[in-house]
Amino acid sequence: MVQSAPPENTNRKSSKLEGIKERSNFLREPVATEILEDTTHFSEEAIQILKFHGSYQQHNRDNIVRGQGKDYQMMLRTRNPGGFIPPQLYLTLDKLSDDYGNHTMRITTRQGFQLHGILKKNLKATIAAIVKNMGSTLGACGDLNRNIMAPAAPFKNKPEYQYAIEYADKIADLLTPQTGAYYEIWLDGEKAISAEESPEVKAARQRNGTGTIFHDSPEPIYGTHYMPRKFKISVTVPGDNSIDLYTQDLSLVVITNENSELQGFNVFCGGGLGRTHNKEETFARKADEICYVSKEDVYDLVKAIVATQRDYGDRVQRRHARLKYLINDWGVDKFRSKVEEYFGKSVEPFRQLPEFKYYDYLGWNEQGDGKLFLGISIENGRVKDEGAFQLKTALRKIVEQFNLDVRLTGNHNLIFLDIAPEQHQAIEEILQTHGVNSDPEKLAPLVRYAMACPAFPTCGLAIAESERAIPGILDRIRKLLNKLGLQKEHFVVRMTGCPNGCARPYMAEMGFVGSGRDTYQLWLGGCPNQTRLAQPYMQKLKADELEKQLEPMFVYFKESRETEESFGDFCNRVGFDAIREYAGSYKPKSSTIAKKLRHRVTVRDEVYDKLRQASESQGKPMTEMVNEAIKAYLEVE
Repeated sequence: MVQSAPPENTNRKSSKLEGIKERSNFLREPVATEILEDTTHFSEEAIQILKFHGSYQQHNRDNIVRGQGKDYQMMLRTRNPGGFIPPQLYLTLDKLSDDYGNHTMRITTRQGFQLHGILKKNLKATIAAIVKNMGSTLGACGDLNRNIMAPAAPFKNKPEYQYAIEYADKIADLLTPQTGAYYEIWLDGEKAISAEESPEVKAARQRNGTGTIFHDSPEPIYGTHYMPRKFKISVTVPGDNSIDLYTQDLSLVVITNENSELQGFNVFCGGGLGRTHNKEETFARKADEICYVSKEDVYDLVKAIVATQRDYGDRVQRRHARLKYLINDWGVDKFRSKVEEYFGKSVEPFRQLPEFKYYDYLGWNEQGDGKLFLGISIENGRVKDEGAFQLKTALRKIVEQFNLDVRLTGNHNLIFLDIAPEQHQAIEEILQTHGVNSDPEKLAPLVRYAMACPAFPTCGLAIAESERAIPGILDRIRKLLNKLGLQKEHFVVRMTGCPNGCARPYMAEMGFVGSGRDTYQLWLGGCPNQTRLAQPYMQKLKADELEKQLEPMFVYFKESRETEESFGDFCNRVGFDAIREYAGSYKPKSSTIAKKLRHRVTVRDEVYDKLRQASESQGKPMTEMVNEAIKAYLEVE
């Protein structure tokens, strides 16, 4: 007997947003009405529905003028599974950022692009251009499956990487909203030209019998109310943690046989990093090992997991609505049992995996088919031109000249694919001419492995700087390490302007989480491969006290580390109590002699002779006279 999904409970108390979703007519209103109005911004209700279409309303807090209204702008985010951007779409986004945006593009930590600074009146034209040029923003935000991540490395001689990309695409199609609202609003009902869905995906979306879908609904998987909160998925290969798999609601790991043929997937569930300051019921959490699923059953299992969260996730308290809280409350065994009910059978045991490591795939690399790929480091994901550093122009010229596909990485970098060896020199010349480095060995390691969210001035959740602050923070950390004889040391640093954790600071060796103006929570103890959660070490670190607070722990690290031990591993091993005890008794070596320091100043002979004569005539030491003169001069100046 075919079983439909359980009827949606309309009698229970639910959050305000649940009502907004219900009244939206499957993501149509009030966006469809308000986009036609000659206003600078959307209503609060429209803002919530607009997220499902891939856009956030923001205002530029740098442009606040007393007595004037907010400087409203829209942020638009792309949906592109595995970070794939064809050349046509790349050039379109580049042009749109100049025509309607703030002249930059921002690579996200989920392998998408964000455009900032778009006015409401230009939003429809921007989205339409993206869709007509092989892109989409549908589902890039909102309470549904977000952009699915996968390793960006285009290895043609490693089939497991191709499987990861393939299934990231297929599962993204499976979970794409089916409402016609997106094309009605942004393309006046015109259906976008896109790749045809796989027949197996179409069949899986409608297949039921275990309560995973709503029959006769425009949204067979999501229903009227969609998901309780955002839902994040990744697909990766054994050993490759370039996509932070432990931070996802659902992660699939490709399992192949000895002939490199796809057999199935290991399944992780329950990761998530968003939290709220001073709300201990919110917390960062690593994903748990759940089961193994064969390739034949993977779509049904994904639907079963989505349905479990859809029907049992918290729709009353939004900050308790992510899958991580459901699993934390239930326990893994109960969650697995409920998934099996929707799945229609028992799941198979999780299979052993090798240790996961982080890879960024920067620099020139062999693709495995005679061609090359090139990973370009994009500091904080910001593609821009600034002075002699003409990154945006260089990337555009490379795409234009060589018609190259692009993949974005989970650490907001960019990879050019399928480069013919004979194109190597010409690409290098373009990069060098525009001040862009392609050699990862020439990057400052602290910068190479760092991430920061945009934060101020446009993110409405930001309570501290992030993208604009981290270059200075990293520079100060480097100077401090050099001063202490730790010149060769580096570690993973991540910074966010609020506790939502978009740059995933809770998996870093050192995470800065905005808690006020120029003030951050300090998290320590993650590991270089992002497989262990960091923990909060300090609740309020003032930016101007950075060196004072970090110096003792760096000295302790230098004195007590084990061979080749990373900073994050050290903090985790010795524990925070030991670090605080050492810091409490730490005395900087320079403090006792600071007052006794004397510095030499060289003057010309004739000046020295006059100074000596004046010293003798006044009966004062020359040093005293020089100090008085310099002090008086500086005060006047």
